[in-house]
Amino acid sequence: MRKGIFAKAIALAGIAGLALTGCASTGGGTVENGDEADVTIAVFNGWDEGIAVSELWKYVLEGQGYTVNLEYADPAPVFTGLADGDYDFTVDTWLPITHASYVEEYGDNIVDLGAWNDEAKLTIAVNEDAPITSLEELADNADEFGNQIIGIDPGAGLTKTTQEQVIPTYGLENMEFVISSTPGMLTELEKATSAGENIVVTLWRPHWAYDEYPIRDLEDPEGALGGAESIHSYSSTDFATSHPTLNGWMQNFTMDSETLYSLENALFNGTDTTEYGPLVEQWASENQEFVDGLTQ
Repeated sequence: MRKGIFAKAIALAGIAGLALTGCASTGGGTVENGDEADVTIAVFNGWDEGIAVSELWKYVLEGQGYTVNLEYADPAPVFTGLADGDYDFTVDTWLPITHASYVEEYGDNIVDLGAWNDEAKLTIAVNEDAPITSLEELADNADEFGNQIIGIDPGAGLTKTTQEQVIPTYGLENMEFVISSTPGMLTELEKATSAGENIVVTLWRPHWAYDEYPIRDLEDPEGALGGAESIHSYSSTDFATSHPTLNGWMQNFTMDSETLYSLENALFNGTDTTEYGPLVEQWASENQEFVDGLTQ
């Protein structure tokens, strides 16, 4: 989560490597299906769903003979990198609201591979026994929450939406908006809920925190957070040419929220590691039918 991960290098070569993969050549050649063997996936720092899905695709593609590099960055450099061809694809573009400005800016130089989940939503969440149920009540009860809203990364679309839409819409200017990181927000959420204290955080669905902590969303009667969004994969403009088979797999990729929750829980809930490979492998063995379907 939000920490850079050094990509694994393939150390086996020659005949032994071919025997294992059935299709990959060493040194960044081409796989049997015509795709280039090297794939670079851009991953947003701090976005758990994107980390989980990128790690899953890394596992799946390495099993198909690809050499996969995960490059972590904030959204702005990710879209710049896609447009420049430095990255092959990313899986965590939220539309039509959260990342709309990036798509508008770089849309002529990136390609929409389609939505893989259409149940995403930005939220403001509180502990489930909090004394309020709506954002309309938050300003008058700010002291119940230590006069703070705990946020995530400064470059996140959720942070911008909270600053530019939620706070002015609901008159929350007198509350301190604490911008830190997703791990920082989750740490504060865990501390508060464990201590039985009130807390208000910026969050989003789907996220494993909803399965782990006793929390609920505040109602948003003014629609300041926007409606439901879809999570899209976006690629560089030459991705379909350099990776035609993988391009097709990504266009066909879908994952419902329950499956995503399951994967996120396996990687992040109760773990303290960024070495996700063994965790993904275990999850894949328990969800083999779904995993096999990703490359069909």
